Amino acid sequence: MFKASPFHSLNAEQHESKNEIFGKIESALKESSTERGKTIFIAGQAGTGKTVLLSNLFYDLTNSSLVRKDSVYLLVNHDQQKTVYKTIAHKLGLDHEHKDIVSKPTHFIQKHTGAAKVDVVLVDEAHLLLTQGKMAYRGHNQLEDLLKLAKVVVIVFDKYQILTTEGYLDDMAVRKLEDDAEREGNRIELTHQERMIAEQRTIDWLRNFAIDGRINAIPDDAQYQLKIATSPEKLHAKIKALDRLKNSNGASLARMLATFDWPYVEKRKPKDGDCWRVKIGTWSLPWNLQIPISRQEKRRNKGLAWAEQFQTINEVGSTFTIQGFDLNYAGVIIGPSVKYRDGKLIFDKQASKNKKATNQRTWKHQKIDVSEELLRNELNVLLTCGVHGLYIFAVDEELQQALLRAAGNQHILR
Repeated sequence: MFKASPFHSLNAEQHESKNEIFGKIESALKESSTERGKTIFIAGQAGTGKTVLLSNLFYDLTNSSLVRKDSVYLLVNHDQQKTVYKTIAHKLGLDHEHKDIVSKPTHFIQKHTGAAKVDVVLVDEAHLLLTQGKMAYRGHNQLEDLLKLAKVVVIVFDKYQILTTEGYLDDMAVRKLEDDAEREGNRIELTHQERMIAEQRTIDWLRNFAIDGRINAIPDDAQYQLKIATSPEKLHAKIKALDRLKNSNGASLARMLATFDWPYVEKRKPKDGDCWRVKIGTWSLPWNLQIPISRQEKRRNKGLAWAEQFQTINEVGSTFTIQGFDLNYAGVIIGPSVKYRDGKLIFDKQASKNKKATNQRTWKHQKIDVSEELLRNELNVLLTCGVHGLYIFAVDEELQQALLRAAGNQHILR
C-alpha cells in the first residue's frame, strides 16, 4: 500500500513529469469541449514509478482548483489494485461524498454514459483496459469510451504488461496511441528504475531473459539477490525465512509466485474437495485466495491486497493478484509453459492454464494466436516484482539446467 500512497516522495524525473502533466491538463481543460477527450500517455517499463506518479497526481488533482468538485476519477482494471486505491481514498477522506471516485473502467463507463463529461480520468495499468466486449462491458474499446466521457484521460501504459486477449493491442495500435499523444506533446516517459534496488546489469539480465528469451551469466550485484533454487521446497523455505526477518507481526512482502500453469477455477473447488494447488512432484502449495480464514481474519484483511494478508505466505500468487505491486522478495516458479530449446526461451501454450492468454482473439477481422506474446508478458510481470531480490525455480528441466549454469557457484540457492 505504501507504493500507491500519494505521499510517497517523487524522484526528480517524476516531479518534473507531474508538473508537466498538470500544465497539460490545465491547457486541455481550457480548450473548448470536443467530442473526444485528450489523452496524456505515461510510458515506462515495469518498476519505473508510474503508479507512484499517478497516485500523486490523483491526490493533488482532488485538492486542486484546476478541476471541478467531484470531477476527478481513478480507474484500474485489476481487483487487487482497486482494493488498495479504495482503501487509500477512504483513509484520506476522498470518498466521503463521492463513493465511486475509485472504480473499475466498466463501472465508470456504465454510470457515466449519457451524462456530462467529467474533467479528468486517471487510468492505472491502462494495458489492462478491454479492447473487446466482455460480459458487463458491451463496448469495443474502453479507452475510446473513456475519451468520450472525460475531457482528459491520463493513462499509464506498458505494452510488455498486456496479459489477456481481451485487452490485446498489436504493436501498430500501441504505436498509434503513443504517436497521437506525442503529436500533441502529451507523451511522457519514465526511465528511472524505482522498484528494483539493483545495478543496471541485473535489470538488463532480467529484461534479456524475460523479453528477449536469452540466458546470460547472472551478474554479481551487492544490492540485489538473484538466485536459482534447486527445488520448490527450498524456494518456499527461503521466502518464509525472508518474510519472518522483515516483519514478525503480520505479512511482509516476501511471497511465492508462479506462471498460470496449474488449474484454477474461481468460485469452484476441484473434484477432490481440496483447493486449487501448484503441484511439482510431491510438493504443493495452494494457489492465491485459496486458504480458508475466519471471520475475524477476514475483517483484519479488509482493505488489504493479497500480498499484504498474513496467510498468503503459504499460497502462490499469480499476475491476477500481484501485477502492479512491489514485493521485497519474490520467489517465482516458472511452470512448464516456459521452456528452453536451442538456446532460447519458447512458450508452450498447451502447457498453460491461462485461457485469457491462450485463447484466440479476433483482431482486424481475423482470428489470431497471440499466446507467445502474452505468456512472455506474464513472465515479465512476475520477474519484475522484487525490490531487493528474486529467487527462481523452473519446472522445465532444460530451462532449469540453463539457469543453474548461468548462476555458477555464486547465485544458486541450495
